[in-house]
Amino acid sequence: MVKIRLTRLGKHKAPFYRIVATDSRTKRDGGYVALIGTFEPNKGIAKINKSLAIQYLSNGAQPTETILAMFKEQGVWAEYLKTKKTNKKHVRKLSDKRIKAKKAIRTEKKALNAKKQSTVSTEKPVETAKVEEIKNS
Repeated sequence: MVKIRLTRLGKHKAPFYRIVATDSRTKRDGGYVALIGTFEPNKGIAKINKSLAIQYLSNGAQPTETILAMFKEQGVWAEYLKTKKTNKKHVRKLSDKRIKAKKAIRTEKKALNAKKQSTVSTEKPVETAKVEEIKNS
């Protein structure tokens, strides 16, 4: 599984982190697949390549809790959710069309059944009326 997490660099008491996409089984400071951004905690500066982050998120990469908080702060998470929702809206439109078509078919069937029942219900009294006429005569 691909994770988006921090890799520590810098010297003692002067940390510097890279935001990377890496395999979850690699070491904290091991190799990585892609460099997404950097984070300097002493200065509070985070630089993130939003398009690359969204690409990895949409491909299934799981951010750590720290990275998720950073993404929410920087607005990356909101953009990712927008892209995710637009794809769902397209699917919803297709399914809504199918649902509407099925409902139309059902209403047509109900109308036909109602017509059949009305003709059947009107025929029965006519038949009973004929039988009553025969009995009376």
